[in-house]
Amino acid sequence: MIKIDHLSTSYSTIDGPVHVINDVDFEIFDNEIFGIAGESGCGKTTLLKALYDIIEFPLVVDSGKLILSGEKNGKAFSYETGQIRKTWWNNISYVPQAAQSVLNPIVPLKNQFLDSIPKADKRREPKEHILKRVADYLEELSLSPDLLKAYPFQLSGGMRQRAIIALATFMSPNVVLADEPTTALDVVVQRGILMMLMRLQKQLRNTMVIVSHDIGVHYQITDRMGIMYSGSIIELGKTEDIFEKPMHPYTQMLIGALPRVGDKSQKAGIPGRPPALTNPPPGCRFAPRCPRATEECRESVPKFREVEQGRFAACHLLNKEGVW
Repeated sequence: MIKIDHLSTSYSTIDGPVHVINDVDFEIFDNEIFGIAGESGCGKTTLLKALYDIIEFPLVVDSGKLILSGEKNGKAFSYETGQIRKTWWNNISYVPQAAQSVLNPIVPLKNQFLDSIPKADKRREPKEHILKRVADYLEELSLSPDLLKAYPFQLSGGMRQRAIIALATFMSPNVVLADEPTTALDVVVQRGILMMLMRLQKQLRNTMVIVSHDIGVHYQITDRMGIMYSGSIIELGKTEDIFEKPMHPYTQMLIGALPRVGDKSQKAGIPGRPPALTNPPPGCRFAPRCPRATEECRESVPKFREVEQGRFAACHLLNKEGVW
């Protein structure tokens, strides 16, 4: 569905380019929920913007490209970086970070749904018929059709989040990108949002890409996941395999810090902090924080490679069998 082909991006600044995505190369499959996890500032949102083709100053693509391909209504399609925005809402849609704030507070939701529908579709179908389809779709998502009459400021944070997800999925896009869809919501509302996303994916049989720094979110809903650190994907595989057998030291420490029901042992955080992207260290960027780092780690960048079937990692300490 999505092929990320050796993508590198940077932000232009007065002090020169700041490289944020570094030679990222992997695929996201059709009909799966794919998760991207990592600490704040590691490049997750920038990667999602590149996936959605929001390449606007100061963001620049230095090398590589993205390819969105698939089939819809019996017709094959393929778009590359620079073309993907032509198919927004239809083949790919985006739930941005802090989505609760992207709805226009002084415009009723029904008008915002109508604005998201291509002009060609609105010319073929009366507005009343479209709004009836929207109301029916809201009911399918266990939402009241009365939401269409409401203004965003009249809704709670959780309800606004549900509304923006409904808005992003109404046209049945092949790919839905969701950036931190549960941020700033209480745990009960978070669970409702996650269950809604899972139901939608099963109903539409599409691909969802979920970005979250909360690794517990990925454990609950994703099929596969990639771990990001300082602008690179350092581990990738099936979610259950990563939690059962994390290969990269960073992934091990992330999962080790995750609280578990009944586990009363003291949890340790990851020492140090991620490197500044303006002046990253040589070699493996996690080496200054890694308790197992060697001279090779500090001097040479590890290759992102397939260690086991379907399992990829970038670590000098892994042998061909994926063990230390």
